[in-house]
Amino acid sequence: MTTTLRPAEPLQQHPDGTRSRRYTVCVNSRPVGEIHLGTSPSLGDSVARLIDLRIAEPDRRRGRGTVAALAAEEVARGWGCTQMETVVPAAAEAALRLFDALGYTPRNRVMEKRLGATPPPLPADSRARPMTGAEFDAWREAETERYARSWTGRGLPEAVARAKARNDHARLLPHGLATEGMLFSVLEHAGGPVGTLWLALEEAKAFVFDIETDAAHRGRGHGRTLMLLAERQAIEAGRPVLGLNVFADNAPAERLYASLGYETVTRSLSKTLL
Repeated sequence: MTTTLRPAEPLQQHPDGTRSRRYTVCVNSRPVGEIHLGTSPSLGDSVARLIDLRIAEPDRRRGRGTVAALAAEEVARGWGCTQMETVVPAAAEAALRLFDALGYTPRNRVMEKRLGATPPPLPADSRARPMTGAEFDAWREAETERYARSWTGRGLPEAVARAKARNDHARLLPHGLATEGMLFSVLEHAGGPVGTLWLALEEAKAFVFDIETDAAHRGRGHGRTLMLLAERQAIEAGRPVLGLNVFADNAPAERLYASLGYETVTRSLSKTLL
């Protein structure tokens, strides 16, 4: 039996510069599922996204999904892409096994925690205050560089990584420190600054975009305190859920978040196309 992809629509060109197309998965011309393939809005045209892959129940566990995913990689190569990415719900064990077998590796995960009604206290001698304008300017410059390096370390070309850093910050912070729904805080301990927090207040939850302990003060529990601060701010703003992103190579952060009760919601996987 032959598994193929049949275009289900014309190639779509989107206002954000990305493109996408839906395909019908066929076995000997018989439809058995569908694939939605696109390019990444944040990583550019060189990265293809496997947005959706569905195989009808009667045809599952027969290798249809594996062959369809490999066929999607061929389409992506034809688009000039050099990398694939996909996001899988944490509970989708079959999908995780499939992509693992295809050579996809973990890149990052989104974790969430449902918060209580009472803001947690901060440790003694620790206090938080809003970030000043001068501190924000210095933070933004350092964070843009750090963010770009985090992507070059994961195989993204330097020019693409730096463009992503600039574009992401411009999109999320159009008014800088005064951007609505964005909270920037400095954590102080024993009277001196030890770390920073960037918290976004989204419609139904809060999200930690950045948490950073100053290098000279790491290993002293300030990362945990910054997370407690994020929970305080989320609860005080009426957001019942706090989310965050953690890269796969940051094991200390994963352990910290797990110890605080955060659970994985989705996993982002990637694969280099040879």
